Amino acid sequence: MYFQRTLLHRTILSALATLSTTLMVSAHAQTSPSTTINTVTVTANPLGKDESMQVLTPATILSGPDLRNKLGSSLGETLGSELGVTASGFGAGASRPIIRGLEGPRVKILQNGMAVADVSSLSNDHAVASESATAQQIEILRGPAALLYGSGAIGGLVNVVDGRIPTTLSKELNGEAEVRFGSVNQEKSLSFFVDGSSGDIGLHVDGNTRDTGNYKIPGSTERGNPESISGHLPSSFTRESSVGVGASLIKAWGHVGIAAQTMDDRYGIPTAEKSFIDLKQNRFDLDGAIKAPFAGFDSLKFKLASSDYKHTEKQEDGTPITDFANRSTETRLTLSHLDWSGWEGSWGLQTENTRFSALSASTGRSDTVPTTKSTSIAAFFVEQRSFGELLGSAGARVERINRTPEASNLLPGREFTLTSASVGALWPVMTGYGLGASFSVAQRAPTTEELYSNGPHESTATFDIGNTQLKIEKSRNLELSLQKTSGPIRWKINAFLNKVNNYVYGNTNGVTLDEEGVPDPLAEFTQRNWSQASATIRGGEAEVSYNQHGEGLSLRGFADTSRGSLDDLGNLPLQPANRLGLEIGYKQSGWRTNLNVIHAQNQDRLATFETYATPAFTKVDLSVAYSHPYMKSQLTWFIQAKNLLNQDIRLATSVLKETVPQPMRGLIAGVRATF
Repeated sequence: MYFQRTLLHRTILSALATLSTTLMVSAHAQTSPSTTINTVTVTANPLGKDESMQVLTPATILSGPDLRNKLGSSLGETLGSELGVTASGFGAGASRPIIRGLEGPRVKILQNGMAVADVSSLSNDHAVASESATAQQIEILRGPAALLYGSGAIGGLVNVVDGRIPTTLSKELNGEAEVRFGSVNQEKSLSFFVDGSSGDIGLHVDGNTRDTGNYKIPGSTERGNPESISGHLPSSFTRESSVGVGASLIKAWGHVGIAAQTMDDRYGIPTAEKSFIDLKQNRFDLDGAIKAPFAGFDSLKFKLASSDYKHTEKQEDGTPITDFANRSTETRLTLSHLDWSGWEGSWGLQTENTRFSALSASTGRSDTVPTTKSTSIAAFFVEQRSFGELLGSAGARVERINRTPEASNLLPGREFTLTSASVGALWPVMTGYGLGASFSVAQRAPTTEELYSNGPHESTATFDIGNTQLKIEKSRNLELSLQKTSGPIRWKINAFLNKVNNYVYGNTNGVTLDEEGVPDPLAEFTQRNWSQASATIRGGEAEVSYNQHGEGLSLRGFADTSRGSLDDLGNLPLQPANRLGLEIGYKQSGWRTNLNVIHAQNQDRLATFETYATPAFTKVDLSVAYSHPYMKSQLTWFIQAKNLLNQDIRLATSVLKETVPQPMRGLIAGVRATF
């Protein structure tokens, strides 16, 4: 790989050569580099292990000050600087995480271990219906545990944990509230959560409101075109609010609880049409756990999530164009055991029922995606055992999916039987060092839109045509890792190879159609056909750090690269650029300072129908925070400077990379109270 030999690059490469770390996770600050750091449990892992046991399911965990420092207006923006993760970058309102070059229906988004049940996987202009501002922890997983959550986790999963259903009793009222203001987009936001209890009942309430205007940009919307719009990005505003409440009966035998949430979100689509989306979701959750339910078993857990989601795409004047709706009910039952002849693991059953549609707002016709009912039932397990010094793990999932369009559409129903499995092992080469390997075979059923789309999509300016004959997508993934897990200097290196048969992709042939599907060279919609071909995704990641969680100086360096191609058909579209990153931190008493630098190379590995290569950029962010006690709370005053070099940043993973730059230099200031 060729790196320009600038002073910045030499600095980063030097850091990568001399520093080291394990997986990037958030934990409480320690008093010295040699102190053992506190662990953080990965709630989406069916074995419930902490981050030190995630070799076979690589995990990144953000929580506490690290999460608040990286908080963005979308989930993609919040996670976009993590190892192996980039963002789709469709304006400020809609940005989804992309893991190792895989996105959409191959990356599953969970909320407290259950599907978010929005339609963000359908298109990049659709927002994720989960709020990072009220999250207490965000987890990124790949490997055996990720596969157990469904075929939508071929690339991995992101789990947003908000603690809405309490599992422990808070003797005193505690929580957090934060207010922040931003200069680049006139941001005004407030978020909070409060936990308490009454007898054996745990109580929780949280909320968030955010109001931002069109954000400022460093140049013009079209790079090198002075006649294009400059100064700000039209239709990049956001207006979002959410409220959630939960209650749980907590006893020595376990807990059972319920929660409800409502979300309203309005955000602009930064295309020439200046359309916007009105989004609403109501969600209900039930969660229960019984400790030691039977002899030989550690716990029995049950979850239910019911969601009523809808959003309307509207023209600039407010005229509705398309109504998207998704009603979903999901259940999940898991039974965990400890030490069966040395094995410990978890078995489970999962069901899901959805009713999805994308209909014309004016006529009610299925001009985009017809009303389709989907049902699935799955059984899964994951087991782990030590064989001497070798730690082995295995997981498998069998799933049956049915998709049935309404009879009036005269479209065939489809049934799919999916089988996914993974095995892996970790060998401690010597004290503090581990060598890991895992192999997985995963299958994914084509989604409703990939099968049945047949109409215009205003926000992406495409006329999508599905294929009812699509086959099951089959993925084979090999991953190798080497890590150092002890001492103040730690590191990890991952290499992966993913071979996919029947990879589903949108094939754009350059033909333009009007809204009725009639070819017209002057029409606004580009024809996109859902097709299949064999694909290969390969890449690597490295992360090293010094004193990541202790007081004093801390350093972290990382590099990641991913490349995807359709066999004999060129590159996959929207592939991420190669990146280098450096973080320098300092913590002492109440002060916390972080300097973050990310350099992305130019990305000219384009698909056959792509024409715009994104230039290289260097993004520099600086944050300073000061914490001090105030009455019975802890106040943290913070200020963050984003994009200090005022770079014209274009994300290679964005559909709108040619016309939508990222925000210019800006400041965020605020205060957070923890009590």
